[in-house]
Amino acid sequence: MQKLGEKIVPDEVKCYHCGDKCGNNSIYIEEKFFCCEGCKMVFSILSEKGLCQYYDIESVPGLKQADNIFEKRYDYLDDPDTISSLCNFSGNNFRSVTFFIPTIHCSSCIWLLEKLNKLSPGIISSKVNFLKKELYIQFDDNTTLKEIVVLLARIGYEPTLGLDSISHKNAEKKNDRSLYLKLGVAAFCFGNIMLLSFPEYLSSGEVDASLKSLFAYLMLTLSLPVIFYSALDYFISAFKGIRSKVLNIDVPLSLGIAVLFTRSVVEILVTGDPGFMDSMTGLVFLLLLGKVFKNKTYEALNFERDYTSYFPLSVTIKNGKEELSIPLAKLQKGDRIVVRNNELIPADAILIKSDANIDYSFVTGESEPVKKSSGDVIYAGGRQVGATIELETIKEVSQSYLTQLWNNDTFTSVKNERHISQAANTFSRYFTPAILLIAVAGGLFWLSDGFDIALNVFTAVLIVACPCALAVSLPFTLSNAMRILGKNRLYVKNPSVIENMSYVDTIVFDKTGTITNINDSEINYNGKFLDKNEVALIRSLARNSQHPHSIKLFNKLESEYTYEVADYIEESGNGIRGNILGRKLKLGSRKFVSGLDTENITSSSKVYVSIDGIEYGHFSINNHYRKGLDKNIEGLNNYNLHLLSGDNNSEKENLEKLFGTDTSIHFNMSAHDKLEYIKDLQLKKNTVLMIGDGLNDAGALKQSNIGISVSENINNFTPASDGILESGMFEKLESLIVFSKDSMAIIKISFVLSIFYNIAGLGFALQGLLTPLSAAILMPLSSITITAFGVLAGNFAAKRRRLL
Repeated sequence: MQKLGEKIVPDEVKCYHCGDKCGNNSIYIEEKFFCCEGCKMVFSILSEKGLCQYYDIESVPGLKQADNIFEKRYDYLDDPDTISSLCNFSGNNFRSVTFFIPTIHCSSCIWLLEKLNKLSPGIISSKVNFLKKELYIQFDDNTTLKEIVVLLARIGYEPTLGLDSISHKNAEKKNDRSLYLKLGVAAFCFGNIMLLSFPEYLSSGEVDASLKSLFAYLMLTLSLPVIFYSALDYFISAFKGIRSKVLNIDVPLSLGIAVLFTRSVVEILVTGDPGFMDSMTGLVFLLLLGKVFKNKTYEALNFERDYTSYFPLSVTIKNGKEELSIPLAKLQKGDRIVVRNNELIPADAILIKSDANIDYSFVTGESEPVKKSSGDVIYAGGRQVGATIELETIKEVSQSYLTQLWNNDTFTSVKNERHISQAANTFSRYFTPAILLIAVAGGLFWLSDGFDIALNVFTAVLIVACPCALAVSLPFTLSNAMRILGKNRLYVKNPSVIENMSYVDTIVFDKTGTITNINDSEINYNGKFLDKNEVALIRSLARNSQHPHSIKLFNKLESEYTYEVADYIEESGNGIRGNILGRKLKLGSRKFVSGLDTENITSSSKVYVSIDGIEYGHFSINNHYRKGLDKNIEGLNNYNLHLLSGDNNSEKENLEKLFGTDTSIHFNMSAHDKLEYIKDLQLKKNTVLMIGDGLNDAGALKQSNIGISVSENINNFTPASDGILESGMFEKLESLIVFSKDSMAIIKISFVLSIFYNIAGLGFALQGLLTPLSAAILMPLSSITITAFGVLAGNFAAKRRRLL
């Protein structure tokens, strides 16, 4: 015992924050002991901010604190170049940064790290990616990057700072090396214990007592590295789960290992018999071997790698006077890129030509455009609003960062988790407690036949049961489906989109740019004569817009000159206007161009043109429907189909022949009208899939349960959509939608197979027909086979739909 002031401190008292044993320098405040000033400081910070609930989630969840040396250590974070290198985004009183934090280990960590705004008023929000141990922080100018890093270090979550992904890769390699070392130790010890067991296995009579005792003690010695090193991860995981009041799958496994080891130690020390050391070490060896095989299987199906390689963006680069569209992956630092109105800036870049208005709502959630001048840095994720700009990239493109932005909560607020995901969570939550009860009941039932068989039954039940049905099969089947969709040029933002798509009962099509192929359209001019200079002016204005009609005009008109556009404005659904060389131009509907609201109803779309307030004429664009539209409509006849168009009803007769009279077809719909139409369908309890072009229907795409953008030019990336379909694959639309239902059916079959597996395995185990060693073989085998079934069945379904 020791004295601390008037307080008697027990020798075994533990720190309230980190759980370490308190020494002679213990600190006592508010009836709590702390081992050092660091732990006391963290407690004081949390207490002051009303965040002591942190200690209620888990007992002693904190990490031991070092001395306060962080201020000087992070002085280099005051350097502007370092700040620029580490931040994802910086500007307009807003910055964002992603940290890798290796000490994230439990639910308390997540709870505290997502409450950082309570600890520092300059932090806007913080979000944890638990699996990657990453922390994404948004903060304003009231705090600095250094202050945030110091705060994290003080509360025990010091980030690993690096300007690339080397630290992540090194951590992954270290984990792989550790697993192989543990497997090697277990294999060595298991092999030698089996050799020492041969005399007893093969002898027809009694083994010499002295040799038997010697072999038993050698087995005990060889088992120690297995139990305290190779099997350590199972015990740690189980302990953390129990401390978090969660019974994970490692609880029954570690319990089975502990029971076998304890029983064997008792037999060796009391009777000299070898016990079950061969079974215990063999069990750990086979579990680790199964983990290696599972990891190899999962690496072969590395969906995140496939996902980012399929990420659907291209970029226009300028090579002399020529403009080329290249895949995003080929964009290099120093390339000159061309970004048009509403196009995404894919990498950090310096503005070279023209002024810019950058909409950073994709990054910050704020839609007010930020004005930028030549020489300013523009960050990845911004969207140009206005005339075409030219930039020079200063960083390599980060597809993972763009993927993170696409999955921003701003664009997923109405996309809810569906039935199978909820069932998976419920199934996993109750599975382990049920197995523990069955194991205890089975062991007690067989106890009358002998302790050995009761122990075998108890351990075999704990090991053979596996909740892999939904916990493993669900994400792998959906991720494999996402990979297959990507090969068919339908890119979805995450696997849950496929699950949500399988519940769709209503499909809404936009017309222009969605079911019509602008590239095959014929274009003719009717009106006043246009000289070469006027053609160049019209082409220069059309160059700035991503609307299908503007793209068609730009590609059709020929001119050796391209001029910069001043005061460029694009009104969704109406047209575009701007000043070029002192002349005012407008392109769009007749009402937008000249104020007249009289158009002849014809079978073609019209783009009117005015120069300096004088209407010159119009371009007639004869629409051609996309290849496979009729087959798609026929294949989707089990869905409620709707068609919306911002054009007049000149094509009503043709569309009714294609879609049938049962389809609701509406014309002259504004972007707001389309949004309200989707809301009305949802109020009628419909699950809606919206298919548009992402230009005049972004609001409707976001409002729908699932939004898919059909894109001729995948530079025009729409964050409001859940998926992007390259226009050339439109003819496969019906197969792609139905494939989502196939994927969910496969998951349900996997669930049934896993239930049968567990019933059969538990049946054999409860009858005493399974040894712990046999159970250790079956458990990882079942995980691999069920996962493989989901992937192979998904591939078969894709081939049946002609998607592979």
